[in-house]
Amino acid sequence: MKKKVLISGNVAIAEGALYAGCRFFGGYPITPSSDIAEYMSLKLPQYGGKFIQMEDEIGSMGAIIGASIAGKKAMTATSGPGFSLMQEHIGFAAMGEIPAIIVNVQRGGPSTGLPTFPSQQDIMQSRWGTHGDHEIIVYAPYSIAESFELTVKAFNAAEKYRTPAIILSDEVIGHMREIYEMPEEGELEVVDRPAPTVPPNQYLPYDDHFGDVPPMAAFGSGYRYHITGLNHDKTGFPTHNPEISQKLMERLVNKIRGHRDEIVDIDVKYIDDAEYAIFAVGSAARSALQTVIELREKGIKIGYIRARCVWPFPDRELHNFASQLKWILVPEMNMGQLYYEVKRSVEGKCDVIPLWKANGEIISPEEITKKVKEMEQ
Repeated sequence: MKKKVLISGNVAIAEGALYAGCRFFGGYPITPSSDIAEYMSLKLPQYGGKFIQMEDEIGSMGAIIGASIAGKKAMTATSGPGFSLMQEHIGFAAMGEIPAIIVNVQRGGPSTGLPTFPSQQDIMQSRWGTHGDHEIIVYAPYSIAESFELTVKAFNAAEKYRTPAIILSDEVIGHMREIYEMPEEGELEVVDRPAPTVPPNQYLPYDDHFGDVPPMAAFGSGYRYHITGLNHDKTGFPTHNPEISQKLMERLVNKIRGHRDEIVDIDVKYIDDAEYAIFAVGSAARSALQTVIELREKGIKIGYIRARCVWPFPDRELHNFASQLKWILVPEMNMGQLYYEVKRSVEGKCDVIPLWKANGEIISPEEITKKVKEMEQ
């Protein structure tokens, strides 16, 4: 019989990480993510794993990169200012093709902002926070179940594509509690990174003969190779050769862009006969769904679209839906981030209406309903 538990979103993320095989956590406490670190400090030793509190978020990101290079699935958790400090190392992980999971439990900003209140102000930072051309995978849970299950998916994606992946939660999702039926071992897919099939003396860490995602050997397992944040050739050593650099960048980008249909994940409801739709993510999507249900009961043909995976963005899917819709309403707890992505995606096929709120309060169903009624007039 499955075990039912009453847990918070932050604890669900920690449990999901353990289920996925996470055996190292390096972090630094910051509201509202600190209870993830606290929970992992208690649980990891029971799984034979290691927990370390670093001196800051820069060190935390460096620690999980090191653990991943040594062959362990690794995670850190932070919020707001800490996420900003991690960006350079996130870029290093992208260039070095090092799997790593970063949890960002969003809070109000900029700077110290509203440290104990919810926000969705890091959506664009999660995509473009580190410099240079790069791709990233970002999941945004809206429930306790998804906090667990999307964490497992994030680990799987990081391992499969040898890339950092981000779980973009927020204070509401992180601290609310719901009853969750814990999956049994083997019930959810768990993916491990591709391993070398050649002996150490033949191993090339960035050999594109294997396709977009080369096998990854663990330091300490007999394989010795070089990792750098500089542009590099298949041996891992730096190069300024323009042909090799171009080929490297194309592969780094294409290993995610080329698999975007496998990665993109949306939840769609009531869309078949919809004349209008609401698009949202995270905690704002909870209010959006309640609004749609209530308006449907009143005969308003409105649909619901939610991105479980924010990046890669579901632009093609939104473009297709837009053909049948008069408008899409985008409620978000910031001053306009998803709105512009939705507008770009629909390419003028329907109107896109913003509903922005950045005062530390959630967007309520009543506020969304009011906006819908304004649009109907």
